[in-house]
Amino acid sequence: MSINPCADVTLVRLLPARRIAAISHYSQEADATSLPLSVARRFRATAGTAEEVIALAPDLVVASRFTPPATRDAFARARLRVLYLDSPQTIAANIAQIRELAAATGSEAAGEALVRQIEAALRDTRATVADRPALFYLSGDLATGGGTLLDEMMRHVGLANAAARYGVTWTGRLPVEAIVADPPAVIVSHDEDHGRTATLRRAVLPGIREARFPRTLVNCGGPAIPAALHRLAAIRGTLA
Repeated sequence: MSINPCADVTLVRLLPARRIAAISHYSQEADATSLPLSVARRFRATAGTAEEVIALAPDLVVASRFTPPATRDAFARARLRVLYLDSPQTIAANIAQIRELAAATGSEAAGEALVRQIEAALRDTRATVADRPALFYLSGDLATGGGTLLDEMMRHVGLANAAARYGVTWTGRLPVEAIVADPPAVIVSHDEDHGRTATLRRAVLPGIREARFPRTLVNCGGPAIPAALHRLAAIRGTLA
């Protein structure tokens, strides 16, 4: 079972449904899931509490390295086998994690098939230069900067992440006032970005080119990488 929402996505790709005892409750929440809700709701979900997990007595628990110490201690006392995963911020680290999870679940062939899909997407979307400034708003005024998986994918397809020139590193707040004097070529945001910040942005930057990015591709890498690369490449294509 998984209490890690990003591991949910990979497990669903690697294993038949009968082998997944439960997934994270986040995967069944519309604003947090990286799975189609129709898929996520086929599985039992838990809040990831030690009591819930121990009661299910799974062969393997896939958790996050941010799992609280008290929960870790409870798992250890129950002698559960637990795999604690990091949040990989590069494509290479995502591939390594897919292989780690595949090895832990005995699904190496499915893991390698997924890796080949990512490698094919990388070949299909590779650009020679990242020369079109793009700003990626994750939600509201929260933008993605350098050192993130999205940043690497943007640069791979030829989009220069404009967040750096506005002083954003990793992920940080970027008010619209900061970009008025020097707007990017395109602002990328997820499908449901219709809040107050987005409305203000359109008011002060009339005519700014915008592109939509599926909400389910924002939170996690792994199996989402091929679709994310192709969507970003399509956005880059509109700026040629």
